[in-house]
Amino acid sequence: MQVKLNGEIREIPEGSSVAGLLAHLGVKAQRVAVEVNEAVVTKDRYDGHTLRPGDSVEIVAFVGGG
Repeated sequence: MQVKLNGEIREIPEGSSVAGLLAHLGVKAQRVAVEVNEAVVTKDRYDGHTLRPGDSVEIVAFVGGG
């Protein structure tokens, strides 16, 4: 199915959850914030939040510094 990921149309496995999408992309969940259709998805909901075709997903990486 297709979703808009960080502004780009991407093909992802049908029925993916947020957690599944992050795993598919090789992204560590602890290091990112995720919005789906402009609503923040909290880390405790990554497994249960199923993505739908056409969803707009923004993944923002936390950058450490010091």
